[in-house]
Parts: sequence; structure tokens; C-alpha cells
Amino acid sequence: MNYWWVNQKQTYKYEVSGGYMWSPKLNSAGQHIRPYDLMRKLSPGDVVFSYANAAIKALGVVQSHCYEFPKPSEFGAAGSNWSNIGWRVDVSFKEVSHPLRTMNHIDTLRPLLPKLHSPIKIDNGGANQSYLFDISKNFALALAHLIDNVAVDLVKGNMVFDAMPDRSLENITEWENRVEDRITKDVTIPETEKFALVSSRRGQGRYRKDLMKIENSCRVTRVNRARHLVASHTKPWRDCSNEERLDPENGFMLTPNIDHLFDKGFISFENNGTLIISPVSHAETINRMGISTDKLTNVGSFTSGQKHYLDFHREFILLDSRK
Repeated sequence: MNYWWVNQKQTYKYEVSGGYMWSPKLNSAGQHIRPYDLMRKLSPGDVVFSYANAAIKALGVVQSHCYEFPKPSEFGAAGSNWSNIGWRVDVSFKEVSHPLRTMNHIDTLRPLLPKLHSPIKIDNGGANQSYLFDISKNFALALAHLIDNVAVDLVKGNMVFDAMPDRSLENITEWENRVEDRITKDVTIPETEKFALVSSRRGQGRYRKDLMKIENSCRVTRVNRARHLVASHTKPWRDCSNEERLDPENGFMLTPNIDHLFDKGFISFENNGTLIISPVSHAETINRMGISTDKLTNVGSFTSGQKHYLDFHREFILLDSRK
């Protein structure tokens, strides 16, 4: 279990009531920054302290790993300079009965603050301006004791909030349905091309046929029976241009287990062929799904085109990239 502090001044009412956290992937200059990259480190069961309007107003328990998703429409003008596609984590939030103003308790909290990346200012206890901070268990416990016994039990792991269903697949499917609908309604695209583009979303049609010419077995398990392989996109179909959706270098033939891990960002590949296992992956589960976690695995060489798409996968899909 890990502990987090999230500043939700602009979006508190949407995120807490909606049961999620959302951030851009990059800042307005197109650069990675620590608060946004931290989203990729959250795991189910982690505890979140939600801060808004100068107080901790809610507690949350993370329900999903991070996944990419469009900026929520309910944000409206909030974050008008944020990119449209960002990171989402589903969280079960509950508002606290008495919001905690950290400025009133800075003398108690000051000794527990980290020297770097503190969520509050060491002099007056006001919030530092950033979205997400990782915090220590000791600091989380100190905050909890200042809130109530429910918060203390939550931080100690003696209680959990009601679990929410995993909505990541449902949300991504809805997003991809909207993309597919735009393609089918685009009068500038010939019907045969539309069919190929829509089929490629499911790893079928022309895309699968062309991919099989350059990738005829699973890179990890070496299974080479076509009926047992999924035509997976490296840069997800939803993120692609139409040309990229049909590019056979933008994919691998993978067994279903490996496709799931690759698609969700639990694994990726270095350009030299080394298999990457995300630190947020559950080692026992990964082993049971056919990947050894106690030795390095190399899956072979890649073309320059494949490396181009793998750059995207590592930067924007792989969970906990250690940036």
C-alpha cells in the first residue's frame, strides 16, 4: 500500500463525486513532469488524501491502475491549456466529516515533511502548487490522526471502502466506439478503407494479414499457431492516425495473456529486445501468465518502424516508467 496527496482545487467536485483522478500526460510545454508521471505508479488499494480549498476534504482508495483517457467533459473551462488525452485512475472517495486545514497543524506536521516534493509548505502549511505527491506512511498517519479514527484505520489497512467495479475496459471501449463512429461517418474515406480501419481495431482484416507476414509468432511465448494469437497494436488503435492503424510495424502477434499485459502497460520492450516488466505488476500473476520475473528475457530484434512505435508505448502506455 502506498499513500498519495492530490490537489483538486479546480476539479474536486467532479473527481470526488465521479470516482476518479485525471491529469494530463505532459505539461503545456509538452514535457514530462513528476506529478503527472506519478499517476502511472498508483495501484489498487493505495490511499489518497484529497485537498481542495485549503483543506483535506476527502479520502480515497485507488480502484484501478492508471490508463489513458480523454479529459473529462465536465471539467469545462478548468484546465483549458491541458492536452485532451491524459491519465485516469479510478478512486473510491468519501468526504470527511470535518475537513482538515493543514495550516492549523503545521507545527505537528513539519517534522514529517520531506525535503523534496512536499505537498505542503514547511513554513505555513499551505499547499504547494502541483497535482499529485507521494507521501510517507508516517505523514499519512499523522494526517489521519488529525482527521478521525476512520482515517487512521484506513491508513493502517484495518478497513477498506466499498470496492468499485473496474471501469477501465468499459471507459476505453466507449472512447474507441466514439472514434470508430467518426470513421464510419467520414464521407472522405472510401468504404473499403473504412472496413479495413474498423476491422483493425479488433485485430482483424487487412491489418492482421499484413502483420502476420512480419510477425508470425508471439515474441514472448513463441506460440506460432495463428488461431491462438491476437493482432495487437503497439501504439493503441484509439491514439493512431488512420495510416498508423493499418501499419503492420505498429503491432505484434501475441497470445491473449501477453496481449493483455502489453495492452494495459504491465509489460513493454526495450529497443534492444529486452522485456520490461512494470514495477506495479503483480509478480506471481505475471509468472502464472507466462513471464519469468527472475531473469532477463530478450524477444529479438525490431525494425526501425517497430522501434518508433515502441517509443510511444514506453512513454505513454507502460505503467510506472521510473521517470
